[in-house]
Amino acid sequence: MKILLIEDDTTLAELIKQTLLEQHYLLDEAIDGQTGWELAKSYQYDLILLDLFLPKLDGINFCQQLRQSGDRTPILLMTAYDSSTRKIAGLDAGADDYLVKPFDLEELLARIRALLRRGNDSLPPVLEWGDLTLDPASCTVTYQGETLHLTAKEYALLELFLRNPQRIFSQSALLDRVWAWDTFPSENAVRTQIKSLRQKLKKAGAAKDLIETVYGLGYRLRATEVQLSKPKQIEQEASEFRAANKSRLQKTWEQNQDKYRARLAIVIKAANKWREDNLSETLREEALRELHTLKGSLGCFGLAQISSLCEQVEQSFQAATNLTSIEVQQLPELVGKLQQQLEEVNFLSHEKPESQLPPRLLTFHRQIKTTIQHTPRILMISGDIPLTNSLTEEARIWGMQVSSASNHTQVQQLLGKKQPDLVLLDLSLTDSADWGLALLQELGTARPPVPTIVLTAEDSFTTRLQVARLGAKSCLHKPITPTQVIENIHNYLQQYSLNVAKIIIVDDDRPILTLLHQVLEPWGFQLTLVNDPQQFWSILTEVNPDLVILDLEMPGLSGIDLCQVVRNDPQWENLPILFLSAYSDRANIQQIFAVGGDDYIPKPIIESELIARVLNRLKRMQTLRKFAQINH
Repeated sequence: MKILLIEDDTTLAELIKQTLLEQHYLLDEAIDGQTGWELAKSYQYDLILLDLFLPKLDGINFCQQLRQSGDRTPILLMTAYDSSTRKIAGLDAGADDYLVKPFDLEELLARIRALLRRGNDSLPPVLEWGDLTLDPASCTVTYQGETLHLTAKEYALLELFLRNPQRIFSQSALLDRVWAWDTFPSENAVRTQIKSLRQKLKKAGAAKDLIETVYGLGYRLRATEVQLSKPKQIEQEASEFRAANKSRLQKTWEQNQDKYRARLAIVIKAANKWREDNLSETLREEALRELHTLKGSLGCFGLAQISSLCEQVEQSFQAATNLTSIEVQQLPELVGKLQQQLEEVNFLSHEKPESQLPPRLLTFHRQIKTTIQHTPRILMISGDIPLTNSLTEEARIWGMQVSSASNHTQVQQLLGKKQPDLVLLDLSLTDSADWGLALLQELGTARPPVPTIVLTAEDSFTTRLQVARLGAKSCLHKPITPTQVIENIHNYLQQYSLNVAKIIIVDDDRPILTLLHQVLEPWGFQLTLVNDPQQFWSILTEVNPDLVILDLEMPGLSGIDLCQVVRNDPQWENLPILFLSAYSDRANIQQIFAVGGDDYIPKPIIESELIARVLNRLKRMQTLRKFAQINH
């Protein structure tokens, strides 16, 4: 867990620091309120320890500014003033707890633990993953009852993975969460600590790849063998997940159904006025806007039938002059049916299984799952058994699936089964140098090509030129350590990995924002949700996002308006912009791309399709940035 300490008393700060570090907390420090504010806005913390009286920015104003910005990080105020007035002012400003100096360090730790539990009620007191347990209260880690002796960084990494068992952490995300802001570590530091942690887990008897490398994304916990060997348990967990998901939808619906009733009330009023032949153009347009919002929002909740009914009513209002008098008289009845179905919504009484998705989206959904769970497959071709064994062992520590071959027949058999993600080819130890070069050419011309890294004992320009022309991704000269070889492989596989992306989502419909947050947040994205499009520009310049998602139609300022403003500024001309809309007609789609939109996502939103489009756009943006860096 990462804590920000803002205290100008350096002696007290040092005492608190040592106490927290002994408990394996991660700590950033600031000696004035302004520096603390900048850190709080730049990094993600689980708790803030804040002195009340600070230079530049005092604790009360710090709390107020943080809460006004929407940041709900728990705050523990510390001060020497033991008066109810001070306490009330601090708590009213947004602090979660108050501690009077001088205080007992054990009490400080107890209050910290209480606030961290309060900040996330879902966190269990003891974290478990198969036979692996971590007890935050005693800072102990055990595997099958045996204690593991971990360094502070190894402990912090393991705790982070255990608290977020489904999340994939990129190297940059781990640097932000586990390393202090002023230490300036490189991504090699992450790899070194991950490797060391894997070795200690393996030595204790855990699976070699308990912390797996997800190709192109980062690291996460792998499901244990016990979990994978129990289909009934897996099905039970899946059932529990589906139940929790429906419960979450039901809760979100209950919190927002009054807003939908208010929207529908305007439609009901317009329908009645129309039947009385007293419908104004202003009311008709207002009803159309509300129907458009209802259609898209309800579809995102999975209420396809009600969404379709909204579309029917919307079409009636759009074709106002073409409706017969009978159709106008029947309109309130159709709206009444819509109202009845809204009142009867209950997510806990039904579910839509994956198999009912359209075939195209079902395939897309499974492809996403496959991508997430993919482990790099490495084929090592060498006749040196000791070298092969040492490289194989090292690769497995790094989370790679390894197979090896020492002759032409074995190579062909392995290539025929499943194409590897990368081949490590030892030219000096194949059957012959000519065969090795021929194989390298064959791998480079395959469709798709198989990336190949070459090992050679002949360190000459001629050899390097030869293997480069044949398509090798890298040429390593022996002697070289197994670690150096695997680091080269890892670096190649990670070269297109996605950093933690910052995404701004703008939609005037709060339930849609909530649903989008629930879909995208587990992927580790830093999400900023904007309900008022008037605030978009100031938030854009503050967040500096990697991608923006805009609703097409919003009151006051549309997504088209916001996109045009962005594209008119040279700083943001290449910022990826995705549009959400319930409209699927050609005119609206053409308008989206005409103003500079990069992609269009129709409502109701399909979760797997949304994730795929976001990941693809971020991947493309990262590639363009790399090309720009190369050209620069």
